[in-house]
Amino acid sequence: MKTIQYELADGIATLTFDEEGSPVNTMCAQWQKDLTEATAQVVKDKDVIRGIVLASNKSTFFAGADLKATMRLKASDAAAVFQEIEQTKKNFRTLETLGKPVVSCLNGTALGGGWEVALVGHYRIAVDDKKIQFGLPEITLGLIPGASGITKMTRLLGLMGAQPYILESKLFNPHEALELGLVHELVPNAAALRPAALAWIATHDGTAAPAHHPWDDKNYRMPGGTPANPKIAAMLAVAPAVLKQKTRGLYPAPEYALAAMVEGAEVDFDTARRIESRYLARLIVSPVAKNMINTFFFNMNAIKSGRSRPKDVPRYKPQKVGLLGAGMMGAGIAYAQASRGIPTVLRDVSQDKADAGKAYSAKLTQARVDKGRMSPPDQAALLARISATDKVADLAGCDLIIEAVFERRDLKAKVTQEAEPLLAPGGFFASNTSTLPISGLATASAHPDKFIGIHFFSPVDKMKLVEIIRGKQTDDDTVARAFDYVQALGKIPIVVNDSRGFYTSRTFGTFVMEGAAMLGEGIPAAAIENAGIQCGMPVGPLAVLDETALSLSVHVLDQTRADYVAEGKTYIATPGELIVERMVKEFDRNGRAAGAGFYDYPQEQGAKKTLWPELKPLFEKPGAAWNITELKDRLLYRQAVETARCLSENVLTSVHDANIGSIFGIGFPAWTGGAMQFIYSMGVDDFVQRAGELAAQYGPGFALTEEVKAAIRKHQPVY
Repeated sequence: MKTIQYELADGIATLTFDEEGSPVNTMCAQWQKDLTEATAQVVKDKDVIRGIVLASNKSTFFAGADLKATMRLKASDAAAVFQEIEQTKKNFRTLETLGKPVVSCLNGTALGGGWEVALVGHYRIAVDDKKIQFGLPEITLGLIPGASGITKMTRLLGLMGAQPYILESKLFNPHEALELGLVHELVPNAAALRPAALAWIATHDGTAAPAHHPWDDKNYRMPGGTPANPKIAAMLAVAPAVLKQKTRGLYPAPEYALAAMVEGAEVDFDTARRIESRYLARLIVSPVAKNMINTFFFNMNAIKSGRSRPKDVPRYKPQKVGLLGAGMMGAGIAYAQASRGIPTVLRDVSQDKADAGKAYSAKLTQARVDKGRMSPPDQAALLARISATDKVADLAGCDLIIEAVFERRDLKAKVTQEAEPLLAPGGFFASNTSTLPISGLATASAHPDKFIGIHFFSPVDKMKLVEIIRGKQTDDDTVARAFDYVQALGKIPIVVNDSRGFYTSRTFGTFVMEGAAMLGEGIPAAAIENAGIQCGMPVGPLAVLDETALSLSVHVLDQTRADYVAEGKTYIATPGELIVERMVKEFDRNGRAAGAGFYDYPQEQGAKKTLWPELKPLFEKPGAAWNITELKDRLLYRQAVETARCLSENVLTSVHDANIGSIFGIGFPAWTGGAMQFIYSMGVDDFVQRAGELAAQYGPGFALTEEVKAAIRKHQPVY
């Protein structure tokens, strides 16, 4: 056996998981084969076995499924997958029902299939370390637990109690597991695991009642009751509707998981396990599962491991960071820094404005204090890390200064020249611009090689993505330090090269402007908004334009026109941009902050926004031909085409930055796996054909040049 070490000594059979050539244990094909062999050996030796210990030779206990193998599955493999799942469960069941006490020794994290391996043990012992995580995160990868996880967790916690851990992928540490009854004993370190296991086995071998799981007891009753219980039945009656409201029917995994929970609760244990296997076999070969595994596992790990970070640059930890501008962005960044222990200088033109920026952190932390999630001393310590000031001199000694002032090139140049000389030796300067090219802003810097874009998203305390923009002269050292700074905030960095709008703003702009263009074509506003929601975007394009301010879009348009004129060119506005410009300049509809945009925003408490009634007579054309599928395609394909262009132009240099950036930065639907994975999941040839059809009907925004097609094919991932 290559992944399991089997040892029998003093009546104790020990199965130690130790996958060759891998830092973690996985349910790879070799492990499945080895488990069958190890189980057969246990059965052969059962007459001399007093107890069974499950252990790990890795720093973690077990990582779960072999996801690379999952990515290679085809729809036709579903039946074979079902048989493999059933064989693994058969092995688990054999070990559990042998009449011998089984102990799982959890020396580290056990997630997904790893937690299902842990649940084989009648008795589970874990190292008491809050960094260790247990649980079933499969839903976040488009899968469901399929190696008895749903069946067992439902029987351990009940239908309602298990829902957060199955449907919401809620994880838990060893101490929380102990409180839930999912772990039976905690020990101080890994060395104490085996002695504790042997001690428990010593009191449970040879007893009149052989060791068994609760559901194998004839007196077992499901906690909280089965679906036949009137209270449970009442809650289950509305659960599918609530779930459908969240998933919009685009994510099958939560629906399959709920079905497996409820159907499994109505039958015996072994039938429930088969139900679970069938749902997983159907799901694991589906496009949505592959899309989500690709992005939320492989792409996310690529970013976390620093694949976009320049190599051979020492790790950096910011000691003191200055912020220019205490408005919404500056105040949000100050909170993000202070909450991660980074001393922060928050500077604005007046002390009142600086204090107002710091008050934002007080407001956020007070809400946590009121809910008991933060102690008053911790709140005071966090706020003490923020120094609000109107004096530029207070920025002296910062090893990073970030300007977060209004999107005006002259203003940004002024604050850069004012603050940059105050940097500590070797420090670097960053702009939080969302659209203005970094190389142009860097002309105001005395050290353009130490000038970079660090684009946060609003609200900073909630948005995880940060876009790092390398200017033409930015050096590797500065890119690496910006990457480390973003990770120090607990956020997700993507690295892109300079261009107007970079990646996220540029691609986001295509989504909202395609929606505005549809309005200009006479398509009903409600249909446009519903198309955005039905394809999986967080909200419709017109609502997003209101949130980001129509006036800001017009300001960017005016700035772009001026930049083109300065270069001796003429900028041709898109149909969508002309609609937005008309909304602002002709009808004085500036967006939500101004109380009026594509929507009306009533001032009454609790009143909901409604589409502006004048949109219908102004724009809608009763004879306009449209269908909802076409509208959804336009919104998704337009963003995917722009992403592919960014890859072709070297604005993006990797697929993982493209996918993660599109989902976490602009809300591209997670079921697609991101803008590039959307293309690969469709099939490159099919995508190219459909984009061509859309280009012929709706214009050059959908057109793919040969260079873009080549870039798509060049970057296609292989598993």
